[in-house]
Amino acid sequence: MSLARPASSGGPAPESPRVRPHVRSLPLRVGTRGSPLALWQTRCFVGMVTHFCPVLRAANAFEEHVINTSGDRIQDRRLADLGGKGLFAKEIHEALLDHRIDFAVHSLKDLETEMPPGVVLACTLKREDSRDVLIPGPGMAALDPADPIGSIPAGTRLGTASLRRQAQVLHVRPDLKVGMIRGNIQSRLRKLAEGEAGATLLALAGLRRMDLSPEGMVVLDPEAMVPAAGQGIIGVTVRAEDTELHELLGGIEDREARAVSRAERGLLAALDGSCRTPIGGHARLLPDGRLHLTGLVARPDGTFLLKRSLHGPAADAQRIGEELGASLRADSPADIFG
Repeated sequence: MSLARPASSGGPAPESPRVRPHVRSLPLRVGTRGSPLALWQTRCFVGMVTHFCPVLRAANAFEEHVINTSGDRIQDRRLADLGGKGLFAKEIHEALLDHRIDFAVHSLKDLETEMPPGVVLACTLKREDSRDVLIPGPGMAALDPADPIGSIPAGTRLGTASLRRQAQVLHVRPDLKVGMIRGNIQSRLRKLAEGEAGATLLALAGLRRMDLSPEGMVVLDPEAMVPAAGQGIIGVTVRAEDTELHELLGGIEDREARAVSRAERGLLAALDGSCRTPIGGHARLLPDGRLHLTGLVARPDGTFLLKRSLHGPAADAQRIGEELGASLRADSPADIFG
């Protein structure tokens, strides 16, 4: 069955030269983690592809392949202690390279900046809200929307496994305690409700996709709590050799997501921090079409934090990210990147 793009499609044209697709058998196999959010993201991707390419609307056009990753299996330690966020993708990359799956759907913030040989990030989908939210536990007084972090009671235990969030909170509230909470959104909210922490931080994108709105949550300004690079964006990887699927994905990629993700991932690549380096990156397009990027590096304990912004043409997204990353690296203590 040919997967050539329909001539009548209203989607954006791929930036690569058109390649004549070969004939491919169905079903197409889509790899994903097994969390409720990961499955939602995978089904969102499949829905977009089938809408764009009517020939794939058959009931058996896609097969979901749930892959249990190292990051999912180990819940009692921080990812930084295990080797970093690539643990959410390692086994999925292997399944792709072994031809057990044809696509892989990821939360972009969980993907390494350097893909394994033979795997490419081929598509980024429209970004959901990239901001973080602060959620109080049962019994905590309402947070002040004008200063949510400042209104947390002194000595509160904040539950998070993110060094980026930890560093930014401790930088302004060194009196707070930080304890680790890991797991999917539902399990972290359950742990908060059971009193394992007095408050927690989550990504708004995941809550929205799961149709969750925890009581008392306050959305944080992305300039005050810089999000993770790629937060709120779904990324799709394929084998580098698979030009047919590259062409198909070119038709559903969101151009704005492509620009901001290139800037944010360019920032990460230039910083080249260890998995223990708190790094934040948040890009957005301004009304005049230029791209604005904020980057942050810090120590996990919040005793050092450097934040800067840079803007320029969206077409230069990668360069902007690399330039800002180089600037942050040059003016940070050497031990930050050890």
